[in-house]
Amino acid sequence: MAGTDLAAYPPRTTSGAARTSGGFARTPAARRRLERGALYTALTIIAVVMVVPFVWMILTSLKSPQDIAASPPTFLPTEWAWGNYTEALAAAPFLTYARNSLVIAVSHTAINLVIASMAGYALARLRFRGSELVFIGFVAALMIPTYTKIIPEFLIVRFMPLFGGNDILGQGGTGWLDTWWALIVPGAVTPFAVFLFRQFYLDLPVELEEAARLDGVSELGIWARIMTPLVKPAFITVGLLTFESSWNNFLWPLLVTRSDSMRVIQVGLSVFRTENDTQWAFLMAGTTLATLPMVVLFLLGQKYFVRGFANAGIK
Repeated sequence: MAGTDLAAYPPRTTSGAARTSGGFARTPAARRRLERGALYTALTIIAVVMVVPFVWMILTSLKSPQDIAASPPTFLPTEWAWGNYTEALAAAPFLTYARNSLVIAVSHTAINLVIASMAGYALARLRFRGSELVFIGFVAALMIPTYTKIIPEFLIVRFMPLFGGNDILGQGGTGWLDTWWALIVPGAVTPFAVFLFRQFYLDLPVELEEAARLDGVSELGIWARIMTPLVKPAFITVGLLTFESSWNNFLWPLLVTRSDSMRVIQVGLSVFRTENDTQWAFLMAGTTLATLPMVVLFLLGQKYFVRGFANAGIK
């Protein structure tokens, strides 16, 4: 328009943010920072919710009976009762219980790592008649609830022939009851471990085993020397899960043991619970000591543990 002062209308500028009715829209970098902040906030809240029960357990183990019975309950002890740990250890032979739990957990872990890795390798790398059917059987076994197997396993242990005074038909004695056989053999190999190892061995390049066979390496040597060193995350993951499951097992050792010399630490904690009362301070002290080994193991192997599940494609 003639006579119009163009200086009164400054030119439009193209900046990184577009003008909207409410101001400027956020840039992609700002949106990423916002999303990251929201994610960290959610993860922090979840972490706090997960940690609070453990903190409460530790603080309760250091409280006096008066603090535990206080109403409303107090978060921090008014008197730090460190002696609860020594008294809890003196209430029962916990060193014997811990030794038994350690022997069972280490035995289960070693057996599961060796046998399950061999089975997973065979299902992943060897082609034989019925291999797919065998794998389907392992997958189906994952769907069987643990408690549905308790009674059949107990009957097998109880009527084991030629053990514990039993005759050839499994009659007349106690079988494997109250022995190491009953605590170690059942559940030593898990279908989940076989499945996890199979997934790892499937991802390895076939050229490795072909080259090894051309060099005259046996199948056992290929498994032990060529393939197994490449699946360390699987071994760490299965080892941690197996050790944790065996260490925290309560029901099966309770059913198959009767003497204190064969009890495990989880069963031993029940001495602090009676029909009329529960010694909460001692129970929490014993539980804290029983939980400590698993926390240390997870902190040492958490990198491989997370990588194991990520590489196997399991959510």
